[in-house]
Amino acid sequence: MEFKRELEMMNRASLWRVIRLGIPWLVLAIPLAAASSRIYVANTAGTSVSVIDPAKNKVVQEIGGIQVPEGVAVSPDGKRIYITQFPEKILTVIDRKTGKKIKEVPVSGHANDITVTRDGRFVLVCDAETPGGLDIIDAATLELVKNIPTKTKQHDIAVTPDSKYAIGTSEGSGVLTVFDLQTQTIAWDHKFEMGTQVLAIEPNPDGSAHRLFLQLGKLRGFAVMDFATRQEVTRVTFPDDEPTVVPSGAPSHGIGIAPDGKTLWANSRIYDAVFVYSLPDIKLLGRVHLPEVMPPGHDPIGGSPNWVTFSPDSKTAYISNGADRSVSAVDVKTMKAVARIPVGEQPGRMTASLLSK
Repeated sequence: MEFKRELEMMNRASLWRVIRLGIPWLVLAIPLAAASSRIYVANTAGTSVSVIDPAKNKVVQEIGGIQVPEGVAVSPDGKRIYITQFPEKILTVIDRKTGKKIKEVPVSGHANDITVTRDGRFVLVCDAETPGGLDIIDAATLELVKNIPTKTKQHDIAVTPDSKYAIGTSEGSGVLTVFDLQTQTIAWDHKFEMGTQVLAIEPNPDGSAHRLFLQLGKLRGFAVMDFATRQEVTRVTFPDDEPTVVPSGAPSHGIGIAPDGKTLWANSRIYDAVFVYSLPDIKLLGRVHLPEVMPPGHDPIGGSPNWVTFSPDSKTAYISNGADRSVSAVDVKTMKAVARIPVGEQPGRMTASLLSK
């Protein structure tokens, strides 16, 4: 029994290396088969969060009654779901097992991306109003304990695996902001010549940040930054060898490292594909083409890939396709799409979580 508990904690740690009120709350649940994890999908132009069972690659639950869900996160123990809605200045917390709302936590501004520290102590919410900031919510009391003001609106947020730093991006500016979660202040920032988008953190063995892989507003690829030296070390561009499509928004949005740390996956709206790189050498392994959308009477358009997450065992990558209203499940080993999962309107940010007992 003790070994089983330790194994579960190891699996949770692996997952957390990488890696949303207007109407009454409603949870529409389809009977669930036994499974160990779930993928949560924020349908950003709808009113729900879709829940996918990776064992079936099907939606098994819809968390409804949410106006424009922007971000979704799950506590490290898998017991709580945290959801932000862009029009609202509220963080909604629900019990994952019962589907009941626990609390609505007022936040400082329009709530954008969200994450939880690996130790489970804090929930972090991006303030997308001008000038912006980062809200820190105590996960035990579910109270806002600190707003760290910034000069720019905060777009996306990621936490180092040792829970010491949070790193925020600002798509309207070129600022990358590093927050010290121990002193709850800004540690340092870095200015790029274009807006900062989504990032993934490659950790050192002790859980501290080693390298950042950062998507930039106009870059068809991503920048690589050394966290210790605070300097950009290189830029990786996608191969320009296929026809392109007109992107909806930034040319690249969604990047992630598989929980086993072996591969980096980066979305491209320009090529309607996800590019896969080996780590640590950042060598291109290949690409996976994503679904096109076929408007009646028009040429096909790209499905607008928006986010990347993974099953905890690193066997399957999940890419949300905003324009296609779907999530693509891709076999990590073969880099082949194995399922196209219909979800809600304009699926965006996603997260994966092991189920609690």
